[in-house]
Amino acid sequence: MTDTSLPLTHLPRQVTVVGAGNVGSTLAQRILEHNLANVVLVDIVSGRPQGVALDLSQTAGSEGHNRTIIGTNDYQDTAKSDIVVITAGLPRRPGMTRDDLTQVNGKIVADTLRQALAVSPHASVIVVTNPLDVMTYLAWKVSGLPPHRVMGMAGVLDSARFQTFLAWELGVPPRDVSAMVLGGHGDLMVPLPSYTTVSGIPVTELISAPRLGELIERTRNGGAEIVQLLKQGGAYYAPASSAYVMVEAMLLNQRRILPIAAYLTGQYGLDDLYLGVPCRLGQGGIEDILELTLTPGEQVALVRSAASVKAQIPQALVLLGS
Repeated sequence: MTDTSLPLTHLPRQVTVVGAGNVGSTLAQRILEHNLANVVLVDIVSGRPQGVALDLSQTAGSEGHNRTIIGTNDYQDTAKSDIVVITAGLPRRPGMTRDDLTQVNGKIVADTLRQALAVSPHASVIVVTNPLDVMTYLAWKVSGLPPHRVMGMAGVLDSARFQTFLAWELGVPPRDVSAMVLGGHGDLMVPLPSYTTVSGIPVTELISAPRLGELIERTRNGGAEIVQLLKQGGAYYAPASSAYVMVEAMLLNQRRILPIAAYLTGQYGLDDLYLGVPCRLGQGGIEDILELTLTPGEQVALVRSAASVKAQIPQALVLLGS
């Protein structure tokens, strides 16, 4: 159990979003329009974060929020932020896997995090940059923070995609579907039919096994499908929405149970890696990691997904001279 003794009167109210691309800009928009916190949007491209911030500032009247946003190229302007969300990095292109991005995005994550934490040493960190699980591990190594304050946005997005596809299949509102996806944020992610329900009814009683298998496969390829359609760039509305859910849970101390890329120290028989598992997320970061009882097939799939993630870690740590 992590220390969450910080008084609620001191809830964090400034979020730094690193990267003013589509994901970062959309996340900033959601934070502002939900009147959740002030935002500092930082990017290396001169003018990009300033322009986005000015544009978003001019929505305050129509949206009715009273939050502020600063666009900057200087990390000094991000000082005293309570949450740092890293969205910076190259997006996938058609035919490119998340793993292909390890070298180039690893350097970006390491450099940006060092600068952000130099002026916000008490911040918690959410990583969105791909390959997500490996980048989160790298961020933890770079930061020197306790692992409960460094986490990755993965399972929230993957579960939302699974939830959407199931709702379409059954013709029900997405809010009636409760879905759970664990494992690495990639082709070996592990949707859990045994923990997926529709208004409390197990999904396995509503959808045949072959058809459910097809929807699971579409979930695993959900990001790639969007990349193929867009031709340039990747998904950003759903990733930004999923990151927002995590930011909100922390700022409001909701203590929600969400699938998050968390550091494992023996849970599920896995150790020394970041992987998507159900966690309780509150003001102090990850408070608990919940160990579900998996079917033998689900456990095998989770171990396989973990092995794929762990195999990439040495490649990322080379960037640190490790």
